[in-house]
Amino acid sequence: MLRAAREVFAERGLGVNLDDIARHAGVGVATSYRLFGNKQALINELFQDRVDALVECADQALTHDDAWEGFVELLTMTLEQMAADRGLREVVFSEVGGRPEVAQARRKFVPAADAVMRRAQDAGLLRPDLATTDLPLIFQMLSRAIDHTLPVSSAVWRRYLVIVLDGLRARPGLTDMPVGALTTAEEEQVAGFNPTGHRGSG
Repeated sequence: MLRAAREVFAERGLGVNLDDIARHAGVGVATSYRLFGNKQALINELFQDRVDALVECADQALTHDDAWEGFVELLTMTLEQMAADRGLREVVFSEVGGRPEVAQARRKFVPAADAVMRRAQDAGLLRPDLATTDLPLIFQMLSRAIDHTLPVSSAVWRRYLVIVLDGLRARPGLTDMPVGALTTAEEEQVAGFNPTGHRGSG
């Protein structure tokens, strides 16, 4: 059942219902309700698994011999998972995912990704003015490119990843940032989180 739900959510997003999942799994609707009670409980269970996979991407990237390639690997592997899973994109970047699990995921993923970023900066390979709060917005920008182009191409988002990476690589003559990065509180406000870690209602 979990496998069927994962496949349906990945292909069609979180708008599906338990009836759709039951049909895909080849079981009765009553079975799906008996196992999970409601769709939200099923999403929560699957979401934790997907977040753990994203954290593993960051942990793996941190072990790369080359700090820059580790950073590239982090962005690439994370976006590959998002490109393959519409439900994951919706959970992380839309109000469909507005629940405490999103805040919990951020608390796990952001420090791991930040360690990869800091390592590349310390090696002088990543522009030093990149901030931790820039990373969620970069992922969101590229996730939107995935959503926008997916109907005609499943891979063109990789072009825009290269463009972004070229702008992030440390090199002489970098253009100064015109404004400072968002603070953590500001970035969380933009993401729709209130101080308790829940997304706001409006």
